[in-house]
Amino acid sequence: MPQFMTSTEAAVPQSDAKTPGFKRFKLGDFEITTLLDGLRPGDGPHPTFGANQKQETVAELMKANFLPETKFVNGFAPVLVNTGSELILFDTGFGDAGRENGLGQLEANMKAAGYTPDQVTIVVITHMHGDHIGGLMNGQTPGFANARYVAGQIEYDHWTDPARTGTPAENGAKGVSAKVKPLAEKTTFIKAGDSVVSGITSEAAYGHTPGHMIFHIESAGKHLVLTADTANHYVASLQRPEWEIAFDTDKTMGAATRKKVFDMTATDRVPFIGYHMPFPAVGYAEKQDIGYRFVPATYQFDV
Repeated sequence: MPQFMTSTEAAVPQSDAKTPGFKRFKLGDFEITTLLDGLRPGDGPHPTFGANQKQETVAELMKANFLPETKFVNGFAPVLVNTGSELILFDTGFGDAGRENGLGQLEANMKAAGYTPDQVTIVVITHMHGDHIGGLMNGQTPGFANARYVAGQIEYDHWTDPARTGTPAENGAKGVSAKVKPLAEKTTFIKAGDSVVSGITSEAAYGHTPGHMIFHIESAGKHLVLTADTANHYVASLQRPEWEIAFDTDKTMGAATRKKVFDMTATDRVPFIGYHMPFPAVGYAEKQDIGYRFVPATYQFDV
């Protein structure tokens, strides 16, 4: 008779290896890599999302989408675009300040993806919230030693205006002073519609912040949109674009921008990368009656 191991003898320790924090794919002649800066669990999504709704209404939508009703996880996904001549990083995560909370993993995941920070030639900042600019400086040292920088003029002017002092935006302004200002001489400040390099063009997507921009990536007939923080939750912000988001500076404008941007991506069936979409943060927006459904990408870029 065969001898079978007991459950104790057969036990295998559970692994503590981390899930890979990068996803690479081709877009025409460009190589795109999304990078996970980290995940942050917390209470919610109400009232961070849907403060203009009853908590029960938000909870019902979460339940309908197989999500917890009182907890959510926020992810942060900077993007690398290798054009063949430039290595362009869009947004920089939390940097050193986030590491004690499991955030600030951009550099580690960039290295896991086969790149190092000193290979980055251009850093583009979609807007200047702390989770996008935190990695620009490590103390007094630039995080990307050989890079030049691109950011929106309207955004920079907003955060560096002395009028922010004494307002709820004061802490954000201090972050910009510490992370962005030291690099201002190496920064090209652009307006909406300007190009970063051939094939990468900015577009106004104001509301989340006064100068928030999205970027169109186009190569060899392929098109993708980096929507940054136009939507911050793949259910609450997309299925109910009119719901208020606590992070939006102008909540009415933010809702109008969500509808405009995702109407475009849904109508044109263009893939998008959203900074806070479920990692690897790549997918499509499908029109529904009053909003959009996030459809994660699978093998579309592999065939």
